[in-house]
Amino acid sequence: MNTLLKAPRAPKRHDPELLQLPPVQCLMLDGTGDPNTAPAFKTAVSALYSLSYAIKFALKKLGTEHKVQPLEGLWWMGNEQAPEFDAVQASREHWHWTLMIQQPDHLTPALFEQIRSEVIRKKGLDRLSEVRLETFTEGQVAQVLHVGPFSAEGETIERLHNSIAAQALSISGKHHEIYLSDFTRAAPEKLKTLIRYPVTSR
Repeated sequence: MNTLLKAPRAPKRHDPELLQLPPVQCLMLDGTGDPNTAPAFKTAVSALYSLSYAIKFALKKLGTEHKVQPLEGLWWMGNEQAPEFDAVQASREHWHWTLMIQQPDHLTPALFEQIRSEVIRKKGLDRLSEVRLETFTEGQVAQVLHVGPFSAEGETIERLHNSIAAQALSISGKHHEIYLSDFTRAAPEKLKTLIRYPVTSR
C-alpha cells in the first residue's frame, strides 16, 4: 500500500490564486531571530528533517511510502494573536517563526513519540524533544509563487496583498512560506517560494 502526500505545487503562472485547503498534519518547531544568522533556525531545520526521514523509513517498514515534503515556515512579529509581518523593513532579529514539514495522516501520535525517542537516542540533535506533531488548518488561502531571492519578496508580497484586497478579502492568519527549492543549494535567483495567507471575507 502506498500513501502519497500531495506536495504543494508551483503554479504555472505567477499570478495570485485562491485555494481551499484541508487540514494537514505537520511536525512543528518554534523559534525567533534572523534565519540567516540565528543558530536556532539551522538547528530547527536539522531536527525537522531528521525526524521526517526517520518517519518516512519507519512507515515504509510498516508497508506505506511517502515523499518527505518541503520545509514550510510561518512568520510573524509581535502579538501572535494578531500577527503582522514585514519582510522588507523590519529587523530580522525580531522575527518569530514556526518551521514545519507535512506528514501523512496515518502517522499516529503514539508512533510519532516512539520514532522521536529513537531519533533522540541515536542522534541526540538539539531541540528534537521540542518538535511536536500538530494538525494545521488554514482553510481558504491566497497564494502566489515568488521566484528569486528572499530579499526580493517585497514586491511579490505587495502584489498578493493587493489581490486579496481587490477581492474584498482580509488576511486572517500568519505569513506562510513553502520552500519548493532547497535554499542551501539553489542559486538565489532560482529559488521558488510559495507565499500564502489564510483569508476571510470582509
